[in-house]
Amino acid sequence: MKATGIVRRIDDLGRVVIPKEIRRTMRIREGDPLEIYTNSEGEVIFKKYSAISEMSENAANVADVMFKTAGCPVIVFDKDHVVASAGLPKREAADRKVSAQLESIMDNRGQYFCPDGNGNNFYPAEGLDRTAVAAMPIISGGDVSGAVAFMTTEGQTDASDLQKSLLTAATRFLAKQLE
Repeated sequence: MKATGIVRRIDDLGRVVIPKEIRRTMRIREGDPLEIYTNSEGEVIFKKYSAISEMSENAANVADVMFKTAGCPVIVFDKDHVVASAGLPKREAADRKVSAQLESIMDNRGQYFCPDGNGNNFYPAEGLDRTAVAAMPIISGGDVSGAVAFMTTEGQTDASDLQKSLLTAATRFLAKQLE
C-alpha cells in the first residue's frame, strides 16, 4: 500500500471525499461502485468493484466460444482493464488497461466496426499492438459494465456479419449474467 500524504476528515453524515487527483489516477468516476475492506490493523481500504471481474470465468468462456466460432481473437473488458481473452497469448492482453478510445465508446454507449481494413487505428487496450475490428459495450441495468472486442488477424481487417452477430449476442449474454 502506498501513502499519499493526503488527510481528509469524515463529515457529520459519515462521508469522506476522495481527492480528485486520486479519482483521476485510479479512474474512479461519479457513480462507480467501491468495495470496502477492513483489516485487523484498523485500515479501511476502498477497491473499485467490477461485476465483470467477479464473473471472469464466464467472460473467459464467452471469449473462448467467440474465438472458436469466428476464428478471430476476442478480449472482454470491465470498465478499466482486460478481464478475459481468447486467441491471444495470455501475456499479450493480461491486465492491460482500457484505452481512451474504448473508454469513449463505453461512455457514449456506442459501437465500433472497422469501416475498412486500411484505416484501422482503434486500439482498445493500452500498450497492445493489435487493433480491433469491432467493439461493443456491455450494458446491464442501464449501466455500462465493460465491453467486448474482436481483434484483427493477418487475414481479416474488418468485421464480418458473423462477428457483429456474435458481439451483440455476447454483450447481451454477459449483461444478462450481471442482472
